Amino acid sequence: MTDDAVPVFADATPRIRRVAVDRPWTWLAAGWRDVLAAPSVSLAYGALMVALTYLLLLVLVQVGVFWLVLPLSAGFFFTAPLLAVGLYETSRRLAAREPVSLGHAFAAYKRNATQLSFMGVILGLFHLGWIRVALLIFAVFFGIGFNPTWESIVLKLMAPQAIPFWAVGTAVGAAFAAIVFAISAISIPMLLDRDVNVFTAVATSFTAVRENWPAMTLWAGLIVAFTAFGLIPLFLGLAVTMPLIGHATWHAYKDLVE
Repeated sequence: MTDDAVPVFADATPRIRRVAVDRPWTWLAAGWRDVLAAPSVSLAYGALMVALTYLLLLVLVQVGVFWLVLPLSAGFFFTAPLLAVGLYETSRRLAAREPVSLGHAFAAYKRNATQLSFMGVILGLFHLGWIRVALLIFAVFFGIGFNPTWESIVLKLMAPQAIPFWAVGTAVGAAFAAIVFAISAISIPMLLDRDVNVFTAVATSFTAVRENWPAMTLWAGLIVAFTAFGLIPLFLGLAVTMPLIGHATWHAYKDLVE
């Protein structure tokens, strides 16, 4: 870590520290230590997120739109930072040597509730926007109706003709994800930790990403890799990978922001 720090605004605080490109590995190590320090809270929190995911899948099946699981899974990256608030609180309490529990974790949403809710609306709009764009891209390339069958989707996505669709979809999704990452990488932990508004938190997050773009690019890649690893085995891996990334995100925030 370097000694110089960059102010986000004209006044003295908050300030962004510049870190080495390999710093995300330190955040992951710290996050894993928090998982081991509070396994009953961390893993139960992750398991609950998995249970909620299966509940959502059940709803999609019941209403006949199971095909929405694809854009919703990709959009998980947009909402995960807010879903992990309880994990940030657990890491905060561990660092302060305060007791931790699931009750404390879920009570964290009451802290700075208005601003956290505002941030939730912003991320939710990005998620909805991505779903609409993803459906539009699918319709443009495959020309199917609004409510296709799951079988027709699988057949079309596995065909060689789907390569342009995957290329465009990945590029557009990456653009959405980059924007969301820039505004949320550390903004939600900051809203939990400090009495600031969402505009200050978003500006701080954007500045942190800009000033540490090599390290934050690696961090974004690690988040994608660990989240994908959690999603692939029928979402079960999220019970471990989500707590790990959540705790590590808290340490990234504390490392980057003075």
